[in-house]
Amino acid sequence: MRAVIRTALSFFTGVVLLLAQPLVAQQISADLLQKLWKAQWITGPGVPINRFNATSDHTLKEYGVFKFRKTIELTGKPASFIVHVSADNRYKLFVNGKQVAQGPARGDLYFWNFETLDIASSLTAGSNTVAALVWNDGRQKPEAQISYLTAFILQGNSQQEEILNTNDSWKTTKDESYQPLAVRVPGYYVAGPAELVDMNKHVKGWNKPAYDDSKWVKARMIGPGLTKDAAVNSTGWMLVPSPLPQMEMTIQRLSATRKAEGVQVPAGFPATKAKVTIPAHSKATLLLDQGFLTNAYPTLLFSGGRNASVSMGYAEGLYIRKNENINGFFIPTLPKGNRNEVDGKTFIGKTDSVLSDGSANQEYTPLWWRTYRYIQVKVYTKEEPLIIEDLYGTFTGYPFVNQAKLQTKNQDMGKMLDIGWRTARLCAFETYMDCPYYEQLQYIGDARIQALVSYYNAGDDRLARYGLTLMDHSRIAEGITLSRYPTDLHQQIPTFSLWWVAMLHDYYMYRPDSLFIQDKLPGARGVLSFFERYQQADGSLQNVPYWVFTDWAQGKGWDFGMAPIGKKGESAVLDLQLLWTYQLASELENNLGVKELARMYASRADTLKQTIQSKYWDQAKGLYADTEGKDAFSQHTNSLAILAGVVSGEKATALAQKLLADTTLVPASIYFKFYLHQAFIKAGLGNQYLSWLDKWRENMTLGLTTWAEISEVSTARSDCHAWGSSPNIEFFRTILGIESDAPGFAKIKITPHLGTIQDISGEMPHPNGKIAVTYKLQKNTLQAEIHLPENTTGTFNWKDKNYQLKGGKNNFKL
Repeated sequence: MRAVIRTALSFFTGVVLLLAQPLVAQQISADLLQKLWKAQWITGPGVPINRFNATSDHTLKEYGVFKFRKTIELTGKPASFIVHVSADNRYKLFVNGKQVAQGPARGDLYFWNFETLDIASSLTAGSNTVAALVWNDGRQKPEAQISYLTAFILQGNSQQEEILNTNDSWKTTKDESYQPLAVRVPGYYVAGPAELVDMNKHVKGWNKPAYDDSKWVKARMIGPGLTKDAAVNSTGWMLVPSPLPQMEMTIQRLSATRKAEGVQVPAGFPATKAKVTIPAHSKATLLLDQGFLTNAYPTLLFSGGRNASVSMGYAEGLYIRKNENINGFFIPTLPKGNRNEVDGKTFIGKTDSVLSDGSANQEYTPLWWRTYRYIQVKVYTKEEPLIIEDLYGTFTGYPFVNQAKLQTKNQDMGKMLDIGWRTARLCAFETYMDCPYYEQLQYIGDARIQALVSYYNAGDDRLARYGLTLMDHSRIAEGITLSRYPTDLHQQIPTFSLWWVAMLHDYYMYRPDSLFIQDKLPGARGVLSFFERYQQADGSLQNVPYWVFTDWAQGKGWDFGMAPIGKKGESAVLDLQLLWTYQLASELENNLGVKELARMYASRADTLKQTIQSKYWDQAKGLYADTEGKDAFSQHTNSLAILAGVVSGEKATALAQKLLADTTLVPASIYFKFYLHQAFIKAGLGNQYLSWLDKWRENMTLGLTTWAEISEVSTARSDCHAWGSSPNIEFFRTILGIESDAPGFAKIKITPHLGTIQDISGEMPHPNGKIAVTYKLQKNTLQAEIHLPENTTGTFNWKDKNYQLKGGKNNFKL
């Protein structure tokens, strides 16, 4: 019986908390985009301020959690009630005690997002309370969070809704129960603070209509809202409509208690709700296992335990403490080993703390979501016992829906697809993210692969469009993009700017939206103009500045991810990537931009191709060297030589076979294998694809439920990097063979690489519908059934012969 494998997240099943969905831009009143808003940016308690002296109030930039509310009377339940909402840093919006939205989607001050929401379904006839939780993480804010001042704004879409406009009719208080806590974990961490919450000071029930706000004060007004279209001599936020939907919110229970010290835990907890009582004057530790990595808002419900402290720590995996002899020194190292194993290991993770006020039905949820497989709960009680009533999570992330399916007897493929999809989902929120635990930053090198996963698995391009746009906004005066954006700490990786141009080309090929790419061509020109400054007469680059990152590879000449640089400042990897980018940019310009530029880029590509062949080819080794000195060789240089067309045909096949066989070459990491495998496929070795996935199999053997950042899986800092999700592309693009054959996926090319697979089928989204294929291979005879969307044509290639495909059903016996 055929095993059926679907690339779906069955582990995210649970109660979906539906937030109000943003409306399309056409439902925004035109006046609100062209004129000053009547609504004011407001902030928390303090002395009166105005727009001209707000920046001098340093408290507006410091850590703080503020609560705002306004109660209005409605004569009846409205059919529609549209409002526009934003804040700095973050907000959660409540209507009559129910959360209806969160935001704003991260951007920058020149493009500060506001969400447009219809809150009518949460309103009633009579009294209604609209409330907002707004916080600023201050100096410890996430690196991805750009900020101006702590502030909140809500603007009604029409006169009916303007009753809710923010001004000093709103009341506010600062919730003094919150304090930021520093995060101490191994490796580079910039994803924001943990928090300490003292329930003795906590403002409870504040978002419900019955709450007494008589002791609250009037909100301080900073100045009117100003959209980008209306900006004149603007300071602060230039408001633009958010292009994104609300993030998913789905209840998600943890699966098991792995350890319990100092307390008896009921059977089934925490998979099912149960009370856990920690006696007075005692200490208890629980290690809870989600069963897989997740991004979620953990919620702790508890009662009693006056002055007890509860901490919740979050970890991707537990650590093995050991000392390693490195150059004669015994240095403590912290590998993680098998992520399923907890015995004999140490818990290290971001940790929140809560102080109990002793009352019943206390509830704690951190302001921002946490990434975890394991939660460690530590409770220290004093004179009273503390009762944990429940502990669960609410998964959150960009609301991708998996539209891809695969049916095969190969169980590894199914597991890899599920793990890859989970990884892609955890690395997608309001932007793509390199990793959810440590950085939450949108890097171009990661985002290119993530966008392709989105196209192939979800058919949803909104996050990719936003990522491409943000990167365009990030470009510096020299022309290149930042390596990551949004970010408050600028970092330049020139190679990632080249990948941005390639990412534009990907979008051009897979999405029918040429005008979007046409708008980005000036940015692509700026990127290539930057590299012109460092080109020699032969086209080769010399002494390119900034962090010229290629891959987390280790070997001769590699330094902190940078490929070897020769004595003259040259790099084969960089020259080859520039060559490939010239080719892609030439195609974009020829079809969408300036044909003269297209010809110029093509000419430069030809010159550079000849230079690369003469400068880096080592005839004796039959390989391209990393530098002109020809003393270092890598899979990276040689795979790019194939992809950029420096070598082709039988020569490319021979080179690819050498890359597979020569163990002296510096190997590509799990990230760059995306390009290495493309080179193998282009060289005609695609039928071997499944044999190249040992690194992914190692991840599974070591208990990972997402793909690790680097190839050294046991010692990886991050357990979740979506740049490792390339099998979610290649199972469909390579094995099933589905590829775009014209801009906008207007034509489809299908070239399956089945290898030893005898029976496989699958489907994936297409802008016109879906593509579905079924292959059965028996005694060298292929039976293929291919469904294309209506009014979509293509070609089917089998054993170097092409067959025409029409919209609808196509059958072949070959």
